[in-house]
Amino acid sequence: MLKRLRNLVSPPVIEQRAAQLAGKNIPYTLKRSSRRRSIGLRIDDRGLTVSVPLRASEKWLHSVLQDKAYWVVEKLDGWQTRKPVETCWTDGEAISYLGELLTLHVVQSLFATPVQRRGSKLWIFVAGDSAPAHVEQAVLRWYRQEAEQLFAQRAAHFSALLDVAPRAVKLSAAKTQWGCCTARGSVRLNIQLIKLPLHLIDYVVVHELAHLREMNHSERFWKLVESVCPDYARLRRELKAIAL
Repeated sequence: MLKRLRNLVSPPVIEQRAAQLAGKNIPYTLKRSSRRRSIGLRIDDRGLTVSVPLRASEKWLHSVLQDKAYWVVEKLDGWQTRKPVETCWTDGEAISYLGELLTLHVVQSLFATPVQRRGSKLWIFVAGDSAPAHVEQAVLRWYRQEAEQLFAQRAAHFSALLDVAPRAVKLSAAKTQWGCCTARGSVRLNIQLIKLPLHLIDYVVVHELAHLREMNHSERFWKLVESVCPDYARLRRELKAIAL
C-alpha cells in the first residue's frame, strides 16, 4: 500500500524563470512539488530556488517574490561577494595560505622538483610544460602536504587539552563542510582550511574533536569547545562568512 502511495507522488517539475525584484532582473529556479504546502525560497551558490506546491497560482508566487524582493537581492549580493575568485595558476598569481597571500613564481626546470616557499613567494619548478594545469597540480600537492602535517599537529595539541584520542585525522574534500567527526571516532578536516588563518583552523579542529565526547551541539558540547576556545562564538561567525 505504501509503495502505491509513493508512486502517486509526482516528481518535482522544474523551470528556469526570471523576475523583476527590487529593480533587478533576477533569474531563478522554480520547483513545483506535490509534497509542498507552502512557498519556500532558498539562496545558495547556485542562486535563487523557489519551491512551490504543484498547483500554486501565479498570483501567489508573484506576491511572495515581491514581498521578499529586497531580502532576495541582499542575500544574492552577499553570495556574490563571498564567491571565491577563480585562480589562474600562472606566474605572478596570488594564492591563499594560512590567511596570507603567496605569489606564484613559476620556473621551467629540467626536472620537476618539490614546491618551495621562500618568504611571500611560492616557487613552482615545472619540467617542460608550464601550463596552468601542471602548476595547479603542483600547488595542490603542496597544499595537501602542508595540510596533513599542520592538521595532525593541531589535532594532537587540542586532543591533549580535551582529553580525547581520535582514531585518525584525515583530509576531506567535502563541498559543504569544513570538518566532520565520524561515529567511529575519525576526524576529517577540509583541505581548503589550509588557506585560512590558523585561529580558524584551530576552531574547526576543536569543534570536531569535541564531538568525540559530545556527538551533538548541546550546551555541554559548546561548554567543552569554550574550555579550550573561549572566543569560539566570534570565530564561528567569522568562518560562516567565508564561502567554502
